[in-house]
Amino acid sequence: MDSQQLILSRLTTILSETDKSNAAKLMQLVDGAGRIFIGGAGRSLLVSRFFAMRLVHSGYSVSMIGEVVTPAIKAGDLLILVSGSGGTETLLPFVKKAKSVGAKLAVVSMKKSSAMSDVADLTIQIGNDASFPLTNGMPMGSQFELSTLIYLEAIIADNIFAQGLTEEGMRAIHANLE
Repeated sequence: MDSQQLILSRLTTILSETDKSNAAKLMQLVDGAGRIFIGGAGRSLLVSRFFAMRLVHSGYSVSMIGEVVTPAIKAGDLLILVSGSGGTETLLPFVKKAKSVGAKLAVVSMKKSSAMSDVADLTIQIGNDASFPLTNGMPMGSQFELSTLIYLEAIIADNIFAQGLTEEGMRAIHANLE
């Protein structure tokens, strides 16, 4: 099997094992939030940035945690964290702060139960507990991160259809100070 087929095969399997009903639940939290805060660490941070950018293009008020211009999170806001383990030590203080001020928490993880998901308002488990075997050619979390990227991009696609968003409208919101 060539490398592209290996990757596509693994991602197809993982996504077929992922509960699709959580996508609508996440968008309900997003739509009900005052503001949305998004974060992750390492490659999961990169995936979270993809999602944050697409939410901005869709008209939502989004901040990346840890940036110097990120405002204070408050009650009525939503924190979305992408963490394969659900226990990334550098993210746990953000979980504590969000919960202490009454913000909602959504966690995207490969673990159904973790330090983050056990206090989350919504846990989106990508795949299931057996979905991520060691796979030669897809090292150190690649299966989770790529599956999560596709899962979150599909949520954006669903939102585009549901909200009647257009390419032109999304481009008008796209950054112009690049």
